[in-house]
Amino acid sequence: MNSDSLRSLHLFGSLAAAALALAGVAAYALLRRQPSPDEQERGRREMLIRQGRIIDGTVIDISDLSPQESGRTLGMQLILYKYDIAGVVYECSQDVTMLRHLVNIYNCRLGFPASVRYDPHNPGNSLIVAETWSGLRDTAESIPARQGGQPPSRQPATPGKL
Repeated sequence: MNSDSLRSLHLFGSLAAAALALAGVAAYALLRRQPSPDEQERGRREMLIRQGRIIDGTVIDISDLSPQESGRTLGMQLILYKYDIAGVVYECSQDVTMLRHLVNIYNCRLGFPASVRYDPHNPGNSLIVAETWSGLRDTAESIPARQGGQPPSRQPATPGKL
């Protein structure tokens, strides 16, 4: 064999190998199982639990939609909340239908503080409840209450100390 035919044979072999590799990648992309919307949402919640930052927010409302209203066989339960990041107020809702075993939306205290996890790269991507974390607070005990209608006592400052 001369060098030209040998070079052509190597070129043909390289092109065939590249075409087979490309066909394999295309077949994998087309035939692999796509995650369901519920699996995608679970993945989003897991990512926010791992990487999200926590900020104070407020539960502003709940919504319980029937199967007819939502177009879903289980209906839809939503928690509506808001939070402020760098002067921007975000009002969001989270579908907690699949988390019914963890949260009863009728026990949510509207207007009370809550913790919100958000993606620092996309602050609109947030959650208030997940499988392993909840920002909902049961009571307002963390807010100091006045004893007997008197303002809290203050200690006088020692001169020269802050």
